[in-house]
Amino acid sequence: MTPQEETGTTLPPLPEDWERCLAVAAHPDDIEYGTASAVARWTAQGKQVTYLLATRGEAGIDGLHPDRAAPLREAEERAGAREVGVDTVEFLDHRDGVIEYGPALRRDIVRAIRRHRPDILVTGAYTVRMVAGVVNQADHRVVGLAALDAARDAGNRWIFPELADEGLEPWGGVRFVCLAGAERPTHGVDVTGEPLERGIASLAAHAEYTKGLGAGTFEPRPFLTWAARQGGPALGVEAAVLFDVHMLAFEGPPPWEQ
Repeated sequence: MTPQEETGTTLPPLPEDWERCLAVAAHPDDIEYGTASAVARWTAQGKQVTYLLATRGEAGIDGLHPDRAAPLREAEERAGAREVGVDTVEFLDHRDGVIEYGPALRRDIVRAIRRHRPDILVTGAYTVRMVAGVVNQADHRVVGLAALDAARDAGNRWIFPELADEGLEPWGGVRFVCLAGAERPTHGVDVTGEPLERGIASLAAHAEYTKGLGAGTFEPRPFLTWAARQGGPALGVEAAVLFDVHMLAFEGPPPWEQ
């Protein structure tokens, strides 16, 4: 039972008074398991969304050598991104399956933040448990936490000062970081109708990857429809994607001045 079901309350909608988003994930297809439907809504509003992938997903298909899997999964990620209006997809080339949390990963994400200057970041939950108590994968945890930390690092000129030599000045404009798949979400995005349809098409673009999972796993449409309808009641709508939102600064006057 979710906290909202326990109390009979609904979640607030995720604020949408922003223009640029950077979505950070560990692997191709991570964004497509729900978040892409929210991305479809945002790009339809004219917002700019950029994807940043820590790996090329080369270890994701058991029956395919990483040298062959990497370019295939990269192509599927770019195709899936186009389905939801995303033109820019970048890869950091960390090693799939053994991504390490540390300065190197944070620096790479900070570099992207300073270059793209997003208002918000979207990434995955960094907790051991995800929604419904499912155990979170190691790369997901590492990248989610690194993205959250990098959002603040990006505004400090004395953290990774070498990036200034690349012409990348500090960017402290990230307002909040949205964690997808969180066990206890705080906000939601209404994806009823067209956004959900485009999100389904985005995951369907990963056909070779999902085929590599083996027979009887799942199909994009029933899975994403079920997941979005599970999230809908928490927002008081038919279908929703839920996020745990972490503010990097007070929105409006701080509490002690109100």
